[in-house]
Amino acid sequence: MTIKDIAELCGVSVSTVSRVLNNHPDVSAANRERVMAVVQSSHYVPNNSARDLVKPQSDTIGLVVRGAGNPFFTGIIPVIEQAIHQAGYTMVLHQIRPGEDELRAGAELARSKRLRGLILLGGRFDYTKDQVALLGIPFVCCTYTNSFGTLKDTAYSSVTIDDRASAHWAVKQLLAAGHRKIAVLLDSVCDHSISQLRYLGYQRALEEAGIPCDRELVEEAHSFDMPVAYESTLRLLARRDDFTALFVISDSMAVAAMKALHDHGKRVPEDCSVVAIDGIDMSAYVIPTLSTLVQPQRALGENAVAILVDILEGRSGSRHLLLKTSLRQGESIRVMK
Repeated sequence: MTIKDIAELCGVSVSTVSRVLNNHPDVSAANRERVMAVVQSSHYVPNNSARDLVKPQSDTIGLVVRGAGNPFFTGIIPVIEQAIHQAGYTMVLHQIRPGEDELRAGAELARSKRLRGLILLGGRFDYTKDQVALLGIPFVCCTYTNSFGTLKDTAYSSVTIDDRASAHWAVKQLLAAGHRKIAVLLDSVCDHSISQLRYLGYQRALEEAGIPCDRELVEEAHSFDMPVAYESTLRLLARRDDFTALFVISDSMAVAAMKALHDHGKRVPEDCSVVAIDGIDMSAYVIPTLSTLVQPQRALGENAVAILVDILEGRSGSRHLLLKTSLRQGESIRVMK
């Protein structure tokens, strides 16, 4: 039973039922008694979604995080929350697993919470016009953009790094150090997502150096999880252990890969250099410190909120920002002699 059903049974408006449920004083004793009798007989339990049906448009911005537990996102979520509050809005957070549909989750959240706007932290890179029509409110893609989809730029906004260029830069660090046999650990070479973009950057760097891409040095984990990355690195080493460097598409996967290299008897960086992308806190505390391209987490979060608020308050339309990474020179790259 819904709040609307109660209103029909009592012969009153939905707003009257809402005022009764929220214990507002401006309800007649007769109506209050009638509503509560139906509530008790039907065992109705009030919930936020039902109460929100009678509210005007809220001042709430939703944040849907795809990949609950992703250590890279943990540094961005509080930044987004603080920026939303400073802009005079409230935030509601909803986390989903990596394989779940962030657009459907966002659409359900938008309806139940009557959201003004939405930030999607992590998501697919291949949206279509029909898919985003489910949302019905302005939204910003944070940490990714619609690289493989068919959306027009005016249909959405985004804040991200250039994943292909960053991967190209990371591999060039290894090439500049004299490495020629460079392996790569990634999710997938054709996932229409971040992994594919970073693989394309890896390929471009090798091509520019005149080095053929050896598919035996390409290891697809089909996951970003650290245990899977660890096992995938061991699988790569069992197949080929003559590479002198490894490019990993994320810091957390790189930390797992360094453990696998150690357990296989390879020292980092003496026997195998490692470079990655992200710049999460954890990777600064491994031994040796991971060399990585750092994503500007604060700028990603703050710009996502600023763009969305500008849209909501009529100051601008859709915008797309590409932010730069910066090299954190750790101790995981050895210069070849």
